[in-house]
Amino acid sequence: MGYKTIFFDLDHTLWDFEQNSFNTLEHIYHEHNLADRGVDSLTSFHQRFKAHNDRLWARYRNGFIGREDLKWKRMWLTLIEFKIGDERLARDLSAVYMDMLPYQQSLFPHALEILDYCKEKSYDMNLITNGFEDTQWKKLNATGIGNYFSHVITSETSNSLKPHAPIFTYALSLAMADKESSIMIGDSLEADVLGAQSFGMDQVYFNPEQVVHNEQPTFEISCLSELKGIL
Repeated sequence: MGYKTIFFDLDHTLWDFEQNSFNTLEHIYHEHNLADRGVDSLTSFHQRFKAHNDRLWARYRNGFIGREDLKWKRMWLTLIEFKIGDERLARDLSAVYMDMLPYQQSLFPHALEILDYCKEKSYDMNLITNGFEDTQWKKLNATGIGNYFSHVITSETSNSLKPHAPIFTYALSLAMADKESSIMIGDSLEADVLGAQSFGMDQVYFNPEQVVHNEQPTFEISCLSELKGIL
């Protein structure tokens, strides 16, 4: 297929956000005695945080809220569900979450194997992520995968967000690549697949949960190891 340049997403694609987030929330739950404050279980704490985090990230991508609101309000809204209306606590726990999360090191199965495979094949590998610049670099350094990538394109460096075209334009310019020989690999139908598709770039939808959908990505995989059949 003549691909030369690969653009990976980071969270939920290479870096296992849900496992790393769970580990961080587990620390917060126990260290801050949230059970004594009315949070009935770690499982429900994680599930409700995930729901609010996903919803607020969607609003952030579409420009309805800013970075700082996203950071603390996901924790605030989670605590409210347990009838804990303590804004100071929400802000404090949010700070702990942001401090700890980037240093978690769980990657998806076969992530390192695929990065090595692509390196051996001499692909130019890059990241396009909506994550925050400082946070994403901490993740890359903590897991030791930063050196695989020629460029790390974030929403802050590009002044845009997936799925919008300017971030893809910026990424191609930085990588000195063209659409026809580039491919985007990510877990988000909206941000990664439809964003790249609308831009005119081929895409791989990483769908480990095998979520049913009606879109038509160029490729779809449920395990990163399947990339060897594409690249």
